Formats: sequence, C-alpha cells, structure tokens
Amino acid sequence: MTTQTLSPARARLNASYRNLTLWTLQGWIAMFFIAAGYAKLSEPMINLVELMRWPALVAPTMVRGLGVAEIILAVLVLAPLASWKFGRPLLVMAASGLLVLETVMLAVHATGMDVGPAVTNLILIAMTATVLWKRAREVR
Repeated sequence: MTTQTLSPARARLNASYRNLTLWTLQGWIAMFFIAAGYAKLSEPMINLVELMRWPALVAPTMVRGLGVAEIILAVLVLAPLASWKFGRPLLVMAASGLLVLETVMLAVHATGMDVGPAVTNLILIAMTATVLWKRAREVR
C-alpha cells in the first residue's frame, strides 16, 4: 500500500467537496424531518394510521410530541448556518438524536412489516451516520 501526499490546493479542493456533500446531506435530512414532523403535527390521526400502522399503537400526544422533536432536531442540523462555533456542537447533538430516533423507528417498522418506511429509515440512518461521523471529527 502506497501513501499519496496531496498538494495543498488538492487537499483544499477535496475538503471543499466533502463540505459540500455534508451540507447537501444535512439539507436533505432537515427537509425530510421538517416535513415528517409537520405531517405528524397537522394530519388527523386517522390519516397517520392509514399511512403508518404504529400511530394506532401509541397515544396521539406521543405522535404529536415526536413531530415536535423531529422539527427541532431538523432545525438544529442546520444550526451551523447561524454560527459555526456554536452550531457545530448543536449539529452533532441533533444528528445523534436523529440517529437514535431513526434506529428506534427502523425497529418499529421492521417488526410491523412496513417495508417502505423501513427502507426509508435505512437510507436516513446511512445519511445521518455519515454526517455525524464527519462533522463530529471536525468538532475536536
């Protein structure tokens, strides 16, 4: 295995591509969870039960609370836009919270045999884990 040394210009370009990729993933994550949270807050419970089976198994206040949590965590994923110094730790915290939420919901969807939402959660886990891993390394 050989080690390749990058020129300073090439290293900056690679860092720029990585940063652009992470911001794109953060934007997609935020858009998804703001939309999902808004749906949980605004849709009648009957519609939510038709779309996903699990809201029938829990209290309506838990579904609405989950919607609020999703929106708050989604906004915090974009916190570095306001302040990079204070926003990065908030981003790492929010990405960690979303990763826990996505993992729990993957288990819920998988046990309920909801294939579509389970696959969606797998994709979201991959995106969020990548953002968390790369951005957490920048915090140090």
